[in-house]
Amino acid sequence: MNDRIGLAHGDGGELAHQLIQEVFVDTFGHEEQAKLDAAILSMEHSRLAISTDSFVIKPLFFPGGDIGKLAVTGTVNDLAVSGAIPKFLTASFIIEEGFPIVDLKKIVHSMAEEAKKAGVKIVAGDTKVVEKGSADGLYINTTGIGWIDEQHTVNPERMQEGDSIIISGTIGDHGIAILAARGDLGIQTEVQSDCATLNHMIDEVLQASNHVRIMRDPTRGGLATTLVEICEDFHVTMEIDELLLPVRREVQGACDILGYEPFYLANEGKVIFIVGKEDEEKVLSILHQYEIGKYAKAIGKVTGKGKGRLYLKTPLGSTRRLDRLSGMLLPRIC
Repeated sequence: MNDRIGLAHGDGGELAHQLIQEVFVDTFGHEEQAKLDAAILSMEHSRLAISTDSFVIKPLFFPGGDIGKLAVTGTVNDLAVSGAIPKFLTASFIIEEGFPIVDLKKIVHSMAEEAKKAGVKIVAGDTKVVEKGSADGLYINTTGIGWIDEQHTVNPERMQEGDSIIISGTIGDHGIAILAARGDLGIQTEVQSDCATLNHMIDEVLQASNHVRIMRDPTRGGLATTLVEICEDFHVTMEIDELLLPVRREVQGACDILGYEPFYLANEGKVIFIVGKEDEEKVLSILHQYEIGKYAKAIGKVTGKGKGRLYLKTPLGSTRRLDRLSGMLLPRIC
């Protein structure tokens, strides 16, 4: 790991992984809890899940949402993919001197709307104002608390050969929407961020299937990085088929121009399910009933245990190993 923090440390790839492992996990411990998006806490009579996240996205307003909507969806989804039912959020705001109050009101309104959709309450918060030039407008931190329904839990240790890999919709939408909104590379596109809360859809899947092994939301680092993390954390080997990946034509076109691969681009409204093969069609049928899940597809399978590797089957029939995103792709994506 480098001696100083760089933008690539926040991009969800290999450097971010090293930072988390070598600085935070090695110091704070909780190796097992670090494998999930929310920590599962055993209380006297129940288990709670808690997750916290900070949002520094640029620009603050983008096609399909804003930093407020993102702050709610990001934390709600982290709880939901950990098998929890989200209930409460806290929200803290670091505001730059001179920030327009009218914009702050829009952002807070977006948070309230999204929290209502998700069925969660924002119950505590804090504001801090810093001198002009000390922050880029506004940063938000949210912490979420949910409870675990013991009858509908996930168990990653039960992953086995033949399990199906399902993605709930098209990949890379958020990454391309943010890149276009910045105007840095001169591309224009109608793609909107997929920013959305997923907890109701996820809960219906868990109610219907007892064979969901693990769920993850492929945010920073995209689909590939998230699957690599699952492979390494739980010592399984997976293969995904490039021809099966759901990618919007506009996203693929932007990737072709910019030299990106869509499976490394960030998403903010998608979930990966690893499920027993016997429940693949059942899960897909449920996802397809939701607007946010209508493009869900099975894209690959678990091929074995022990090695902790992810492979991509190319359109030519060959396979190549995929690693975590290396270096900086899109900083400040969330």
